[in-house]
Amino acid sequence: MREAALVVGNLNFEPTDGILRYTGAGDFIDNMVPQGTAGLDGPCCATFGPDDNLYVSNPFGGEVLRFNGLTGEFIDEFIPAGAGGLVLPLVLVFHEGYLYVGDPGATAIRRYDAVTGAFVDTFVQASLPLMEPFWDPQHFAFGPDGNLYVAAEMANRVLRYDGATGQLIDVFLEPTSITRPSGLAFGPDGRLYVGSVPNDEIRRYDIATGDLVDIFVSSGSGGLTIPVGFTFGPDVHLYVTSAGTGEILRYNGRTGEFIEALVPAGLGGLTGPRTLAFNTTVTICHRPPGHPAKAKTIVVTYMSGLDHIAHGDTLGPCQ
Repeated sequence: MREAALVVGNLNFEPTDGILRYTGAGDFIDNMVPQGTAGLDGPCCATFGPDDNLYVSNPFGGEVLRFNGLTGEFIDEFIPAGAGGLVLPLVLVFHEGYLYVGDPGATAIRRYDAVTGAFVDTFVQASLPLMEPFWDPQHFAFGPDGNLYVAAEMANRVLRYDGATGQLIDVFLEPTSITRPSGLAFGPDGRLYVGSVPNDEIRRYDIATGDLVDIFVSSGSGGLTIPVGFTFGPDVHLYVTSAGTGEILRYNGRTGEFIEALVPAGLGGLTGPRTLAFNTTVTICHRPPGHPAKAKTIVVTYMSGLDHIAHGDTLGPCQ
């Protein structure tokens, strides 16, 4: 895990706000994209793209920004402010050639070309009153069945949409089944994991039946408070943002048992973790010193990529 990178959207309206970067083992590297960089206002949500660059939503700027995935340098405004009607971009998900952008400002999920950033369509449009305007959608993910599952936190629902058309299939979880679902993710077992904000727990559901399998992470386990975002790491363990305590907690990916506070409160300025994203390997154009004509494309671990950049190599394949 030390060769992997973990980026955390840290938003608590403090000077240390930004996209903080750690090794997969929890060692602090840097504030990769500080608040204010390229106009970034509200660094809650970021993800690595298929090109290994870092994509960051700028909610109060109405745009999606792109940064070099190793150096953190600003590249461009990948999705311009207002493109396709974008109001308040939040959660970002890459899937099969598209970038899906959650837009609570318009109660929608918009779809853009993953390479060019061009607007494609509004994939999910205002499922009112199934979502709460100006708050939902929160986290969303494509399931192993190909469908899209969306956390409507303030409406106390998880909604399911056709993964090809964006049409509503059903209310997967009703308000009687879940309270304020914010984070959700699919596990290696193909089941849906849903965090309940006020209950400080993570529940596991069978998507074929909609049945609750179990309370995977029990209420308050390891000090868990306000589980806003979570993901399964390269080691198949579950990593959870405990927004109420300002920590990143790790749980056994098979049993849900608490392992450790991977990133303790305050490390690197961590105070308000919102989203998590891992990257394990990167594609590099390696240019041997003194032999530029012998440049070649190689794939290395993320941390090795930092060393390659320091010696003059560049992120991405050789052109």
